[in-house]
Amino acid sequence: MTRDELLNALAALRRARIGAVRAPHQPLLLLWLLGRFTATGSTAVAYEEAEEPVSRLINDYGPAVMSPALARQRAAMPFVQLERTLWALCDGNGRPIGPDAPERGTWLREHGATGRLLPQVEQLLADPGTLTAVARILLDQHFTPSLETAIRADTGLDSPAAKEGAELCLPSPAREPRRQPPVRASAPSARRAGFAEEVLRAYAYACAMCGYDGALGRNPVGLEAAHIRWHSQDGPDTADNALALCAQHHTLFDHGVLGLTEDLRIRVSGRYTCRGDAGRAVDDLHDKRLAAPRPGSPAPAPRYVAWHSRQVFKHTPERVPRSVPAQAEGGDR
Repeated sequence: MTRDELLNALAALRRARIGAVRAPHQPLLLLWLLGRFTATGSTAVAYEEAEEPVSRLINDYGPAVMSPALARQRAAMPFVQLERTLWALCDGNGRPIGPDAPERGTWLREHGATGRLLPQVEQLLADPGTLTAVARILLDQHFTPSLETAIRADTGLDSPAAKEGAELCLPSPAREPRRQPPVRASAPSARRAGFAEEVLRAYAYACAMCGYDGALGRNPVGLEAAHIRWHSQDGPDTADNALALCAQHHTLFDHGVLGLTEDLRIRVSGRYTCRGDAGRAVDDLHDKRLAAPRPGSPAPAPRYVAWHSRQVFKHTPERVPRSVPAQAEGGDR
């Protein structure tokens, strides 16, 4: 396997879906393995060890599931289904486990399942530039920029070892940068020039949720153009797929703490908790009407609001609307 083949194989993971719902399970397992590799030099891991941290990542950065039993073992699906051109999975006796194995945590634990990226993959990841490029592809194609810092922290990719690797891949001024083969896999397109300014102007340079309108001199500060349907998930750079949000509410919106109803009221996830007055200010947004854009600017399109509701917002069983399908994932029923 070459570096180019590895990057193309990883880029192809963006096709993963559970029905109509995005499934970032394999990318999150891989990002966790990258963090493990930077810390230990190996990706070998028993399912029993990976189940809790990887399931937590999927629960935090993937669509919600309503079943607590499924939430505890969401790592089972990527552990079984990760591409075998990248990954070897064996039982406690060293016998290979095929991709048709049950995607159940109990089965994997009982069989002593252990996985590891193939030796040729680990060999490529030993090059800091390749590891950095792999992480970049996985983050860009499956998530949105406001989540990157949190994902890197939760997977160990913000560790001193990982940061040192990123620095090592930068070319020295004293020598020509090393040429890398081109990656043929498609990546999310570049953002449209002027998109952010168009969105902020549409909402009069104020957060559509809380009304924050801070500026430093003539320049807005702490205000951002937030995609409703993420750019990495084919969300267009258009005003009807965007909101002007303060940095705090943009992050909460992308994490699924905040969402929108069909009639454009704000909702707060039942999974959200807080202890102080500042945290309760987020709860106070629940059922508040979203600010309307200025005349001549389009309101959020229903199809993008529905996407966010289905793919990002953290529903709870008692609040999940009928229009949001239950995710069918393998696991103990």
